[in-house]
Amino acid sequence: MSLLEIKDLHVDFKTHEGEVHAVTNLNFSIEAGDALAIVGESGCGKTQTMMAVMSLLAENGVARGKALFKGEDLLQMNVADLNKRRGKEIAMIFQDPMTSLNPYLRIEKQMVEVVMHHQGLNKSEARAHAIEMLRAVRIPDPELRIRQYPHEYSGGMRQRVMVAMGLICQPDLLIADEPTTALDVTVQAQISQLMSELRAQSNTAIILITHDLGVVAGLCDRVLVMYAGEAVECGSVEQIFYQPKHPYTRGLLQSVPRLDQPGDAGMEAIPGNPPSLLSLPEGCRFRERCPQAHDACSEAPPMQLDEHSHAWRCFLNDGDQ
Repeated sequence: MSLLEIKDLHVDFKTHEGEVHAVTNLNFSIEAGDALAIVGESGCGKTQTMMAVMSLLAENGVARGKALFKGEDLLQMNVADLNKRRGKEIAMIFQDPMTSLNPYLRIEKQMVEVVMHHQGLNKSEARAHAIEMLRAVRIPDPELRIRQYPHEYSGGMRQRVMVAMGLICQPDLLIADEPTTALDVTVQAQISQLMSELRAQSNTAIILITHDLGVVAGLCDRVLVMYAGEAVECGSVEQIFYQPKHPYTRGLLQSVPRLDQPGDAGMEAIPGNPPSLLSLPEGCRFRERCPQAHDACSEAPPMQLDEHSHAWRCFLNDGDQ
């Protein structure tokens, strides 16, 4: 049994302009100790997928389908049962640590309360554990820094605090939403290395939400590519990077600068813009931007699966690449 299995997930939002179809018929799973990246352009449904799993959608959002965590459907749980799992068994690192951390509370209070609630430790034991976690994420002088407020930390250090808070209860699943956004490349590498080390030590499964393919290559085992609210390709890191099947995946890879080529040589932008989630087109959602679109693309393409568990939503086969 998978640690987390998403079945036929739909996420919709009621707005004044109409119904926004943020996620459509999404299916994937992750095993204990694995690392899965969910990639795609902004607005493709990456974050809303995980917000639905955590039952943290906005008030106008509705999730349908199943999110089976250890066999239990998170979408059918009441708040009390969810709160027993959130933070302890499932933790989430949010995109912006400055807005995720309470600016009015010291780091100590924000970390210690979580440990006391979920692990039943007294205050001194919880504080000692929090200090050790700050030391593990390489916060200097953690005994002193734990008494400080979020604004007294740099952006990279706040992100490390978020990683420490996410892992402080040794969750079975860690969801990291753009954990290296707005950080310089040195800090990005340190955060990625830290997550990789902690994953190896605790067998924590990681779902990484990102548009940074460089981070994916260094941390993850599998990749799920999303476009306009649906999955368009899923496979191992090697399959996605070296044998991409979907034109959108190839477009993402071709738009990334490479160290082995001068300047912007080899880079190609994907033409056009994603479709509106208020009025999605019939058939393939990528066809208006696809250089290989043909008449069949006016129909919804199937999700193909090869013998190596590499899946892609397209009429193109291996011989058409």
